[in-house]
Amino acid sequence: MEHVYFFDGNQKRISWAIRTDQSLVEQSRDHPETYLDKVTNAQAKYIALHAGIFWCIGRFIIKNGDVVQVMLDSRSMYESLVENKGSTDSLIYSKVNFLNQLIDQRKLNVKYQIIEHGKNIAARLL
Repeated sequence: MEHVYFFDGNQKRISWAIRTDQSLVEQSRDHPETYLDKVTNAQAKYIALHAGIFWCIGRFIIKNGDVVQVMLDSRSMYESLVENKGSTDSLIYSKVNFLNQLIDQRKLNVKYQIIEHGKNIAARLL
């Protein structure tokens, strides 16, 4: 199955939306105390990416071998995820590693695409 995955985050909340041919599921969460007002917006986006993909797998929306089109509204995230430009930020580094583990374990076909922030449907959930 193919999915289109949107996500966003700020210092207080994270959100994600996943679209398939037949449905759109949207979620948002407040950060736990560990992250609340302690992360940058960039870090929050990585948290949202990781948490949302993990949630979608746990809810059986994303299944082993599925195609996931990840919509990125950040050039730096694109460079980090597609061009393998590492980050010196330990939180971002760990989220990218966890995400890569999920992708490998579930044999997901993940494709990344840059979009304008105004087209990020998860942004309105914050």
